[in-house]
Parts: sequence; C-alpha cells; structure tokens
Amino acid sequence: MNPINESKASPFSRSCLVAYLVLIVYASWYPFSGWQVNNLAAISDVIKQWPRYWTLFDVAMNIIGYIPLGLLIVFALYPRFQRFQAITFATILGTLLSMSMEGVQYFIPHRVTSILDLVTNAGGTLIGAIAGAMLSSALLEKGRLRLLRKQWLHQESSRELLVLGLWPLAQIYPQAYLFGLGQMLPIFSSWLDEFFNIDIDLGAFLLNGVELEAEEFLLSETFITACGCTGAILICLFLLNRHAPKFWLACLLLLAALGSKALASALLFSPDVAFAWMTPGAKAGLLISVIMLYGFSFAPAQVQRRLAILMLFMSLALSNLIPSNPYFVLSMQNEVQGKFLNFYGAAQFLSIVWPLVALWYLFDHTLRDPTPLTLEEDL
Repeated sequence: MNPINESKASPFSRSCLVAYLVLIVYASWYPFSGWQVNNLAAISDVIKQWPRYWTLFDVAMNIIGYIPLGLLIVFALYPRFQRFQAITFATILGTLLSMSMEGVQYFIPHRVTSILDLVTNAGGTLIGAIAGAMLSSALLEKGRLRLLRKQWLHQESSRELLVLGLWPLAQIYPQAYLFGLGQMLPIFSSWLDEFFNIDIDLGAFLLNGVELEAEEFLLSETFITACGCTGAILICLFLLNRHAPKFWLACLLLLAALGSKALASALLFSPDVAFAWMTPGAKAGLLISVIMLYGFSFAPAQVQRRLAILMLFMSLALSNLIPSNPYFVLSMQNEVQGKFLNFYGAAQFLSIVWPLVALWYLFDHTLRDPTPLTLEEDL
C-alpha cells in the first residue's frame, strides 16, 4: 500500500493556516483607508529600493511573523508533500504572499513598501518550513499530541480547537471590559460617521438616552467578564471526555488568556499597566465565572454546548450595548503605544470576529449533533 495513503492529512493544520492567512492579510493592509492610485508607474522603483531607515526590531518581527506561516503550510501539505518538496512549495507560497502584501501596501499611505520586508518575510517562511518538515512526521502521525487528542476528545474537533487556541490571542487588543470581545457597534458608528458626515452613535441610540452610573458600569463589567469567560471555558469542557484532565486544561486555557492580556498590555503600553485591566468588576466576574463553571461541569456535553452559546451571546450583546467606561477611554488616550502599534489591526480583527466565529461553530455543531440530552455519555 502507498505510504501516503496510510498517512492522514491534518484538518486542524489547514484550519489554522486559513486563519493565519486572514490575520496576515488584515495586519498587512490595516487600516484599510486612504487608498491612493497616483504615481502607479513608480511602484517598481519603490519596491526595488532598499530602505534607508530600518531597525533590528522590524527585521525580527517580519521574520517571526512568517515563521508560523511556513510551518503551517508544510503541516497542511502533509502527507502529499514532504521534506524538500514541502519546504520549496511553502517558501514559494510565502514569498508570493509577501510580494502581494507589499505591492498592495504601496497604495496605503500609512504603510511602507519595502524589499527588506519581502526578504525577511521569505526568510521567516523558509525557517518555518524547515521546522515544519522536521516536525511534521513526529507531530502529525507518531506524536503524543495526536494520541492525546484521540484519548481526550469526544470526536474530531479541529475547528473547535482552533477557536479555543485563538481565544487567548483575542485578548491582545485592549478591550473596555475583560473578555468583552466582539465590539462592533463603535466601528459601524465610525463608518456611518464618515459615510453620512454626521455624528452617529449606534450604542447610544440603542440605549435611548440612558446614562450609566459608576455602579452600573461595575455591574456591567462583572456580567460581561463572567459570561465571556464561562462561555469560552465551556467550549473546552464539552469537547473533552471523561478521560481528560478537564480541570487542569480549563485552568491552563484561562491562564493563557490572562497571561496574553497582561503581556500585551505591557508591550503595547508600558509594564506599569500590565494588570490595569484587573479591575474590581473583572475580579468579581472571574469569581462568578469560576462558581458557574463548577456547577456547569456536572452537566452533559450537549447542555454545556448550549450554555456556551447563551453565555457568549449575552457577553457579545452587552459588550456592544454598554458604552466603554470613560475611565478606560481616558487611560487609553493617555498611554503611549509602543512598537506593536502595527499589530493593532490584526489584534482588533481577531477580538471582533472571535465570538462570531465561536457562536457559528457552536450553532453548527448543535445542528449537526442529533444526540439527545442525557447523562449517559459521561458516565
């Protein structure tokens, strides 16, 4: 039998690759405004010109940013393309992607088209592809991770695992409320402002003139934090069977989200505000979430999935309905953002779409699962 046919492709790797491609495109073309098509003839000269000013930090970030791309391309191609073929194919794809991103950046005034970026991106893709070729066989076929997935998960759950893996990364973008992801109304309001050239606030329109006091902001933050945290952790719980260490994996996921939040705050602003988001409302929300999760952990997987939908939907609705705390807005205006400002676009995009993607997967999973609500599967 052909050994290729005995090996299995990794849907999880391919899902991760698609998600990472979307992040690269969004980060490269952010802020998607001010497009200019003048002086189109000079684009070739600009691309060929070596930049006068560059920093080691920029070079390192361009390389690091494309290493996961090369790694994921090799994993996604496995087992049809392996080793040298996979490395070559991945490097070519990464280089072509970088050329496309740099070419489009020429038309965005806030971005700079550079041959140095192309070279470093291609180098990062090559490094990731080499690492992927070295690890693909061990991780995708013989690795401990594949064995653990078979032992701990109810079934193939590549999409749900991808959603869970992106939840800690979605915390990078500063949100008005801890775990308050999916704030779309402010963005829609700004778009309508520019289109109609008038001041439009959709959140204020929905509130119909209601103004919140400090105590109400505190209560809202507590509720948003509790629902957002509980909904995400419930996704983890309902995917795992009784053989998995649910408690420790849930704790690991929560610590990863909080650690990502703290690290991003320190890098984006300053180390002094690394835990500025740990407000009394956030602390109360985390405590309530722990209590709810303890009770929900005894429910069947189907019930946990429906509770996750309810929790995430309530967190999403309140995050858009409740205006940002004025103290949060003032603190963001006073802080000076560091060199990671260029990653704001991808971070904001991920923070907006994560709850939408999570809810879509949960609804889809619910519709495809005809299993009745019983306790038998966990006994």
